[in-house]
Amino acid sequence: MSDEAIQIIARGPRREAEAAAAALEAEPATEALTYSILEEDEDHDVWRIDAFPTEDHERTAIETVLGRFSDLRVTTEVLADADWLAMALSGLPPVRAGRFFVYGAHDRGLAPASTVNLRIEAGAAFGTGHHGTTVGCLLAFDELLKARRFPKVLDVGCGTGVLAIAAARTGSEVAVGTDIDRVSVRIANENATLNKAGARFVHASGLGHPEVRGAGPYDLVFANILAPPLVALSQEIKTALKPGGLAILSGLLRTQERRVLAAYLSKGFKLHRRLHRDAWATLVVRRPG
Repeated sequence: MSDEAIQIIARGPRREAEAAAAALEAEPATEALTYSILEEDEDHDVWRIDAFPTEDHERTAIETVLGRFSDLRVTTEVLADADWLAMALSGLPPVRAGRFFVYGAHDRGLAPASTVNLRIEAGAAFGTGHHGTTVGCLLAFDELLKARRFPKVLDVGCGTGVLAIAAARTGSEVAVGTDIDRVSVRIANENATLNKAGARFVHASGLGHPEVRGAGPYDLVFANILAPPLVALSQEIKTALKPGGLAILSGLLRTQERRVLAAYLSKGFKLHRRLHRDAWATLVVRRPG
């Protein structure tokens, strides 16, 4: 791919946009794709997919997948700055999710005194707190904290570390995060230092890392990943939890909610709560006691 960074944008009705997003997830060539889906115009049922390919084959696959959906209008924009991620993040507003306030360095002066303030710098990792799935996890966690505390927390697919850091900042004595991307792990550890949070992050695929096993079992597991790995990890997440422990599952579209929930119900989990934000779903499930 040339040095020019591009953004592929698809607009159309919700049903078509959600189906296209699910198709992008199912396509092997786009399994590492960074994209978002959100409601752009509620009155006219316009939903928008933003995709950021980093390789030629990824761009081709995105265009092929989106081309199957005749009701989507697809455009491509060249981003002016090669450092497009930093450029985009510099304009992101801070996010309030329950008691949590997530912000970047450019908004450090806006943090209220009454909230749990999390300074999150993304660098080359994702999970700033702006995405609907991350906000859903923080809102679900905020609600759970009204009833109990979680001494041991695991964050699977930690990205920038925002969820484990939120746990550490609200009293969790153990907050461990994992990610399959080494850059994300480095950035998450840097964010933990920025926030003076006792969270630690390790490079791992699955839940078999010695530091993950050694710190368990957990009172709460965050898994803000994608629907297929959520299903695949359902037994490992059950094993990692204490009896009666809770899991906050996200990274899934509303259209994938039934499939993911079925995987956990089949392991004996009970649905505790569900949240919807834009096209995304967050599920809170409880391991049987």
